[in-house]
Amino acid sequence: MRGACELLGLDPLYVPNEGRFVAFVPQRDADRALAILRSQTVSAGAVQAGTIYEHSSGIVTLRSRIGGHRVLDMLSGEQLPRIC
Repeated sequence: MRGACELLGLDPLYVPNEGRFVAFVPQRDADRALAILRSQTVSAGAVQAGTIYEHSSGIVTLRSRIGGHRVLDMLSGEQLPRIC
């Protein structure tokens, strides 16, 4: 998907992606939740994707693979149509 997005100039964070699951669990339960998910073939690649802080500025930031940070802006314009 990354290659297609780069080729088309799309941000993969705003491309509809069917069949994904996100769970918000207390930090104390994160390891257990991951272990349960990873024990199933369909979710063997489960990862912790982020952390929510109780006293936050309300700004979502992303950390890149090389350690940089960027603000996740709200989508401007129209979202791509869903194909389901």
